[in-house]
Amino acid sequence: MKAEVVLHHLGSLLGLLGVALASGIGVAWAYAESDGIVWMGLSAAATVLVGVGLAAGYRKARGLPVTRRDAFLIVSLAWAAIGAFGALPYLLSGVLSNPADALFESISGFTTTGSSVIAHPSDLPRYIQYWRSLTQWLGGMGIIVLFVAVFSELGVGGRFLFSSEVPGPISETVKPRIRDTSAALWKIYLLFTLAQVLALIATGIGPFDALCHAFTTMSTGGFSTRDDSLAAFPAAAQWVVVAFMVLAGANFSLYHVAFLGRATTLARDRELRAYLGLLAVATMLIALNTAGRFHGVEESLRHSAFQVVSLATTTGFVTDNYDEYPSFARLLLVMLMFVGGCAGSTAGGIKVVRLAILMKVLYRGLVRQVRPSIVMPIRLGRTVIPEQSIEETSGFFFIYLLTFALASLFVAAHGLDLATSLSATAATLGNIGPGLERVGAISHYGDMPAAVKVVLSLCMILGRLEMYTVLGLLIPSFWRR
Repeated sequence: MKAEVVLHHLGSLLGLLGVALASGIGVAWAYAESDGIVWMGLSAAATVLVGVGLAAGYRKARGLPVTRRDAFLIVSLAWAAIGAFGALPYLLSGVLSNPADALFESISGFTTTGSSVIAHPSDLPRYIQYWRSLTQWLGGMGIIVLFVAVFSELGVGGRFLFSSEVPGPISETVKPRIRDTSAALWKIYLLFTLAQVLALIATGIGPFDALCHAFTTMSTGGFSTRDDSLAAFPAAAQWVVVAFMVLAGANFSLYHVAFLGRATTLARDRELRAYLGLLAVATMLIALNTAGRFHGVEESLRHSAFQVVSLATTTGFVTDNYDEYPSFARLLLVMLMFVGGCAGSTAGGIKVVRLAILMKVLYRGLVRQVRPSIVMPIRLGRTVIPEQSIEETSGFFFIYLLTFALASLFVAAHGLDLATSLSATAATLGNIGPGLERVGAISHYGDMPAAVKVVLSLCMILGRLEMYTVLGLLIPSFWRR
């Protein structure tokens, strides 16, 4: 591990973030928010200065190889630094005066969690509404993936950076030229975002709201410019958001393959079929369980589908207060929070493919109780899953549950009730956003103790990077030469 390589690339990443911050100056100017021009300008300048200082100070490291250990440290430090510098607009503008609140909001944005300490987003200046949405859009496909796509100097190290930020099955199937893959994924992401902007405008939504909600839909982030989230928009706009949340929760590498002319891959993918089937079945069950709450079939299906898709894809938008649903519907929605979307999507959670592998491992274990000598490989479709991947999946599941248990105990120790403690941890670890009770569909995280906000911020980063990248830094052998 080479410190100069880590710091050089960390500086370049901060420079890229500074450019994103500078885009907020244009929004502030367009809406005549003169203070926003100052605060976004200062935030951008500070970030660029630090970034350029690091990159230039360690410029001799440019072109040096990035090892796997370098990548782990770059990605972990980058997410911490991005969260810190992304908090500057909130602090400088006075929107959030508490550093813990500003850090929580920033990390929630970049990790696409959508948990918020802001009670009334409708009252925010436009440049802050834009920045909140942009943080989620950048974090959705991944600012590290964008970095790999932009900078050609990384070479083979780009693969390590890519797989450190996008762990799981997608990293096993990307093309040898990782920069081309990163660029292709971002182009698809941008195309879907533009398509949603146009679709929302067609339903009567203003261009600014359409852009912000497209940013936070395709990233499965869930920040809204409205206090009542998507309930403020007409039914047509809600259906548009449902459709694009479903798209965002699927594996983007499948879209890449489809755009290359192999569209049948989508129909054959077992994880995609399981994901769509799960959404359909859950929607029908919740529609039946909440039938008396709505007027007419369309309204019932729309609200049921919206809540199911939003929580299953870990987006976190709402159109109805699901905290008032019957216990069956609430419990089913909580279970969907853990599932998440597909591997290679912008969604959080455990992921459908991991749960499918774990179910097959469970079945194999039962069969071996009866027939101990049987050789029974784990398959997804025609693909045999390597035993190493099975071990990693089992390990991930255990670490996920252990982290969930320890963080929930920490939150509960600060005086929060059981439902709030469990759902707040599940919502942040799964990058979902809203939970139950005090952090429910119409609530926020603003009144939580600062220590709880810090721990939940860490849960967001752990969930976004899927445990191994960050927790790998705790292994003593990581730091040995």
